[in-house]
Amino acid sequence: MKNIKKRYLTSVFIVFLILPFAVSYAFADDPEARAIMEKVDARDDGDNQVSDMEMILIDKKGKERVRKIHTFSKDKGEDTLKLMFFLHPADVKDTGFLTYDYDNPDKDDDQWLYLPALRKTKRIASSDKSGSFMGSDLNYSDMTSRNLEDYEYTFYEKKKEIDVKGFKTWVIWSIPRTKDVIDETGYEKSLLFVRQDNYFVIRAVNWVNYGGYRKYMDVKKLELIDGIWVSTEMHITKKKGKLMNHKTILKLSNVKFNQDLGYDLFTIRRMEKGL
Repeated sequence: MKNIKKRYLTSVFIVFLILPFAVSYAFADDPEARAIMEKVDARDDGDNQVSDMEMILIDKKGKERVRKIHTFSKDKGEDTLKLMFFLHPADVKDTGFLTYDYDNPDKDDDQWLYLPALRKTKRIASSDKSGSFMGSDLNYSDMTSRNLEDYEYTFYEKKKEIDVKGFKTWVIWSIPRTKDVIDETGYEKSLLFVRQDNYFVIRAVNWVNYGGYRKYMDVKKLELIDGIWVSTEMHITKKKGKLMNHKTILKLSNVKFNQDLGYDLFTIRRMEKGL
């Protein structure tokens, strides 16, 4: 099973944390809220997955850039291997991104980015994981799962439950337990909206730890494919106050599970060869 981050992104992602000085005393872990997040974590997200992704980047003036990506994902025991190839446009074509998402909370996830123009593979250091992934509103930290042990979970103090698009959801705070977690993820806190019928995070508000920004994640389309719930359209909007700073739209298509994927696909050498 995967951790909560993958629930945010593709099935991903997402997914997407209170002020650093307040982390230690403002929130106490709620056993009921944690139990819900454990079920989010345990939800089946499929295996041996391939899909096509369209990433639409929209600046504050409304100008759009479209990127096309092919993705692969495979479980290795409790760990998850993921590989992405950028296909379009020309300036990012053949860029590769490889992730080893480890279930062990004591082991740092590994990420590598291949830049074809430089013919160089860069390993993403922990100190860089709060940075933007390929100019999008996702951080590198959003591309791997989060460890439940790193967070306190408690219900939203104003309302424990709320309807979102006709579905009942639990509203849960996700609060980092340490400043190191804040620094690595780039988020001070998150407010999560979990659908009660399938334990899928369909909305989140994320407080960025600098600049006074918030990121709003909203699952626009959620489909049941081969018995697996998949977010096939997700919007991530970065705002300061009511003003939009940037927006990323992710659309998944041609999603298939149980494909014949070998472990040799998920290597740096294979990534550098391109699709």
